Amino acid sequence: MKVHLLYDYGELFIKNLKEKLNINISLTIGKEIPTPAEYEILIAGVPEREHLTASKNLNTLIIPWAGLPRATSEIMKEFGHIDIHNIHHNSSTTAEMAVSLMITAMKRIIPVDSDLRKNDWRRRYANEPILLLEGKTVTVLGYGAIGQRVVELCRAFKMDVKIVRRSSDKEANIYSTDELESLLVQSDILIVCLPLTKETNGLIGQDKLRLLPDNATIVNVSRGEIIDEKALYEELKSGRIRAGIDVWYNYPKSEEQRGNCSPSLYPFNELDNIVMTPHLAGNSDMTELKRAEALTELLNLAFEGKPLPDKIDLELGY
Repeated sequence: MKVHLLYDYGELFIKNLKEKLNINISLTIGKEIPTPAEYEILIAGVPEREHLTASKNLNTLIIPWAGLPRATSEIMKEFGHIDIHNIHHNSSTTAEMAVSLMITAMKRIIPVDSDLRKNDWRRRYANEPILLLEGKTVTVLGYGAIGQRVVELCRAFKMDVKIVRRSSDKEANIYSTDELESLLVQSDILIVCLPLTKETNGLIGQDKLRLLPDNATIVNVSRGEIIDEKALYEELKSGRIRAGIDVWYNYPKSEEQRGNCSPSLYPFNELDNIVMTPHLAGNSDMTELKRAEALTELLNLAFEGKPLPDKIDLELGY
């Protein structure tokens, strides 16, 4: 079986990938299309047309992360014979970041730290609530690999966890998205773990944000567009809720922009009731090792002729 990996994730990644890969799998790596192009599996997040047409044997595209890029979704509509799969190697670290953002916002760690660095102790004596996690109601929106791990972590804090996904399962205490509004009214925390699709784009707008109780916390580690940008800013500016946000509305378009690029049209940076991180929830010291392990497992299954997990449905968008 022949596989082409479009990206070079470094020596350690390649070493770990090859160590456990079936010896009968031939792997080529790099932006250049191999000659002859005979690969059956292409590993690429955003492939160009030439990568999809070069090999007549191509039957599977593996996106080496979670999610379906918009450009990939569009071009793959022309290649219905090619199956598309994700990997979820960074679900644990993303879930850990979600919980870290939740705690940091609820405990007001950023502004407290900032003040004490200036020798200012007044927040210790102010009537500003530092929120307890235990016993709070947290609604986890999305129950994929990340959402499942978030649920486990929240339950460890003895929180009352409500799970929301596309379809309900009353026996498992899982609610459908149609029931979201009734849950928001009683939610102290909302953690968004959904994929971005036509249905989820703008799902959390002003109407839903206003249903959250005072001092509620909203966390987003999925995609920025799921929460309406203006509505989120205005609700935070009012001071009524808190937030921990890892995913945004504007990203650097070049390496030069990385040192100076506002993540939004709105000045979230002026607010002290939000914790901001630059879409790095999936990053950790183990990310590339886990990526290699996930790809190895998927490729070995493919060689053995077994069904591959995490197949993407272009119509659903995940």
